[in-house]
Amino acid sequence: LQKELLKYKQEARNLQGIKDALQQRLVQQDASVLQLKQELLRANMDKEELHNQNVDLQRKVEERNRLLAEYKKELCQKDRHLQQYQTKLDEMLRQLSEASYQQVDLEQELEHREALLAHCMKKEAEE
Repeated sequence: LQKELLKYKQEARNLQGIKDALQQRLVQQDASVLQLKQELLRANMDKEELHNQNVDLQRKVEERNRLLAEYKKELCQKDRHLQQYQTKLDEMLRQLSEASYQQVDLEQELEHREALLAHCMKKEAEE
């Protein structure tokens, strides 16, 4: 009986050692699981932050695209106005050129008439 008792005590010690080793391993695995959960939580927070940044950047891009479209529209309107003003300017320059030609013609006619008048007055003075 004593041999059996020693045998069972030895077996109990072995089982207690195995139990202690398994408990130690379980504690290590729990610590690893806890660490993995923390890393997963950090990764999810980083993912959420990146998602929020992405949404913010998309909103900014949309706003800038809207502003760009408005600027393009304004630029087209200004180009049309510039074209209209250029057409008016060309027309006024043409009219000014015609007026200059008419002025030259009138000045030549005036000089001719003044010469005729001077000639007539000279002739009358001689008579």
